[in-house]
Amino acid sequence: MTPREGAGSDGIPEGPEWRRLDRRTVLVTAAVLTGVASGGAVPAVLALSTALPWWRAAAWVLAGAVLLVACGTVADHVRWRRTRYRIGAERAELRTGLLLVKRRSLARARIRTVDLTAHPLLRVLGLVRVRIGTGENTGGGESTLALDPVTRAEGERLRRVLLAHTVRDGVDGRHDGLLATLDPRWIRYAPVSFLAPLLGCAAAGGVLQVSEWFGAQAAVIEWAGERFEDASLLWAIVVLVLLATAVGAVGALGLWTGMWWNHRLEREPGGTLRVRRGLFTTRSVSIEERRLRGVEIVEPLGVRLCRAARVDAVATGLTHDDGDRHGEHKTLLPPAPRAIADRVAAQVLREPVSPTSAPLIGHPRAARARRLRRALGGVLLPVAVLTVLGASVASGLLDVALLCALAGVPLAVLLALDAYRGLGHGVSGAYLVTRSGSLRRGTVALRRDGVIGWTVRQTYFQRRAGLLTLTATTAAGSGAYAVLDTGEGEGLAFADAAVPGLLGPFLEPVPPTKTPPATTEARPTER
Repeated sequence: MTPREGAGSDGIPEGPEWRRLDRRTVLVTAAVLTGVASGGAVPAVLALSTALPWWRAAAWVLAGAVLLVACGTVADHVRWRRTRYRIGAERAELRTGLLLVKRRSLARARIRTVDLTAHPLLRVLGLVRVRIGTGENTGGGESTLALDPVTRAEGERLRRVLLAHTVRDGVDGRHDGLLATLDPRWIRYAPVSFLAPLLGCAAAGGVLQVSEWFGAQAAVIEWAGERFEDASLLWAIVVLVLLATAVGAVGALGLWTGMWWNHRLEREPGGTLRVRRGLFTTRSVSIEERRLRGVEIVEPLGVRLCRAARVDAVATGLTHDDGDRHGEHKTLLPPAPRAIADRVAAQVLREPVSPTSAPLIGHPRAARARRLRRALGGVLLPVAVLTVLGASVASGLLDVALLCALAGVPLAVLLALDAYRGLGHGVSGAYLVTRSGSLRRGTVALRRDGVIGWTVRQTYFQRRAGLLTLTATTAAGSGAYAVLDTGEGEGLAFADAAVPGLLGPFLEPVPPTKTPPATTEARPTER
């Protein structure tokens, strides 16, 4: 055994190539556990004080908090002492564990992502968490190595070294450098997202939960009921919805600021896209350009009404494992004016004009009828159920049914017509383009050479209407992108033209319809 591969006193290999994590990880763990214990102390004391004197309840909670922090800190110290990593010429290796020793390695030639993350405490200490991945979509984390934490300088060194093999020679450098940076005015798109009402509902649930800790939940509900004692049910629902939306809008502003502040999108020499963002928790995500298969312009309804959109990458290897399914990893640009989104998409694809802005082919009117039927069915069915319950159980439900019918039917019709207007597909240079959706409209520009298969689906009702759905299969992004409810002949012709030779062998030419010869009618000759 060579000195380089020799084992230290703790049984973990020692040598010039083997490195430890930063020892301040123990301090970080102790601080985090202290915060967790402090946050849970108040409700724990309140719960125990119902059966014990408050001072005894506080003593028990304090002892439990100290035990939690001490055990967690000791466990992390053991983890630090038993963890080594090495970046060799061929492989990146990680060895850790006390009773169960884990030895994992990744071939450097297969490494595609090195992402850096730092929450506020790590930033204060100058540390980062490094996540090394091969870009393969496997469970259990076999395709990733996590170094948590190392110094910021070490993290940047690892990123440069491990992604050096992805640099391509002869790449046009005219599009290198900064592609986009955050404009603070884009924060105006945060309150119009669907996240705002959800945050408002979450805030209401949080108030009820905290009031339950203090035994005041019934009083809070009674106080809220008194505010609407003389109001109609319709007015109470409207006020509560507006209040939840206002509270959610404030939360959405804070969440947007924390997530996208200091956003920068740049292309590094050799063809690697790098996204950096975050106010409190900073993230650095690298996307190898040769894994890029296209882009998607995403327009949620509220953002689209403000003529804005965000840009997502359609690339392979963005989902590392089951524990890292974060949609924001693929986002290249947060919601921004549509013109800027198209410009950034064009720069990312190295195209003079973004394929997502190309004119598209519309879909038959039968697709509109399908959307109207489904939208009206989704509204009228609950209305019918509420009407039956109101007539038989509680008459107050009749008002709710009427409200749902008056508000839901026009809204459903508008959304269905908007969804139909949004349908489209086409070919723009090296990309096929498909667009669909209303509440979330997505326009995908997918490289034609990235399509590995077509799925043709036709339900009974689609057959009757002469429609079908085409799904382009690819190894990137979500794995499948659909052309919804297109005409039979038009859809198959589009698939064959977009990716020649892939669907053609399975198509049968339709013989031209023969026009019957004109016949003359014998008439008596006039004398």
